[in-house]
Amino acid sequence: MSATGRRGVRRRMGRGARIGIMAMALATAWALVMAVGAGATTVTVGSVLPPAFTSTPFEGVRSEFNTTLPETGASVASPVNGEIVRWKVVGAVGGPFTLRVLHPNGAGAYTATGTSQPAKPNGPGIETFPTQLSIRSGDLISVDSTNPTDEIGVATVAGAGYGIFSSPPFEGSTNAPALSKSGQEIELAAEVQPAPAITKVTPNGGSVLGGEKVTITGTNLAGASAVMFGDVPAATFTVVGEEKITAVAPPQSKVGRVDITTSTLAGESPTVRADSFYYAGCTVPKVIGKKLGTAKSRLRGAGCGIGKVTKVKAPRKQDGKVVKQGARPGAVLAPGAKIPLKVVVLKQAKGTASK
Repeated sequence: MSATGRRGVRRRMGRGARIGIMAMALATAWALVMAVGAGATTVTVGSVLPPAFTSTPFEGVRSEFNTTLPETGASVASPVNGEIVRWKVVGAVGGPFTLRVLHPNGAGAYTATGTSQPAKPNGPGIETFPTQLSIRSGDLISVDSTNPTDEIGVATVAGAGYGIFSSPPFEGSTNAPALSKSGQEIELAAEVQPAPAITKVTPNGGSVLGGEKVTITGTNLAGASAVMFGDVPAATFTVVGEEKITAVAPPQSKVGRVDITTSTLAGESPTVRADSFYYAGCTVPKVIGKKLGTAKSRLRGAGCGIGKVTKVKAPRKQDGKVVKQGARPGAVLAPGAKIPLKVVVLKQAKGTASK
């Protein structure tokens, strides 16, 4: 098979058979979802890295990217939002090389949205470089050379094609490729860890005091570094796998709904209806000066219970009204917390009454 070389007709590699076997194994595995980090999975962007290739000069300080990849398992564009965690080249000579993310504008041009750190291959075989580079669904990847003599593996594949920028684009600039090649693809691929997503939380509510054990179900949850209940971190959490996290709800300072979110190196889960968690509680209303019946109604409406009601003497104008409550207005307590009340009666009854 053809291998690396620098001259008109490329020299054949002495290690061709061994590298061919390695490349074929990678091509088979590359189409599958692969493990990375703490159980997180990745998906492929780019070539399946065909085992037969020719190392071909960039012929300038340029950026090259695949535009059509017909093979099963190949993907020109990222199928997901996420983070590139590593990238691979075959047949690369020279360098260092830089991975670049391109966002298509729909009119044949591409906006440069991010680059990796430069990486230099040790040889023309399969080379893997770690990185952390954000990518969106639909984005492409390209590789930049440093020198005109730098080379990358090019495979002859019917129906394939790649584009060439005459110089690496500036960050944020939008450019159309200056050249294009048909029937060939460059040996460039990357692994993307998809962003996490939450599809269900069980139970979907608890007390403002916290402590509820919550099961979070979703996708791409492995490797989570944080779980948030609104703006408050979970008291504790355990990553069970790609589709499950268990967490203990933290206390909250107010009653109401919050979004549960989780973060991995690929980003934060988007907020959706399914991640909603309701914090129940008693937000103590001000009932001093209210008739007892009104006070009770307001307390119940605020999620509170009625505590001991004590009858006390006071001027006639306060007859039947609450003159003291056992918790300050605005306090947030556990659901159903009982609030003691003192109510005026004109004639002091013997003892106390409670309801």
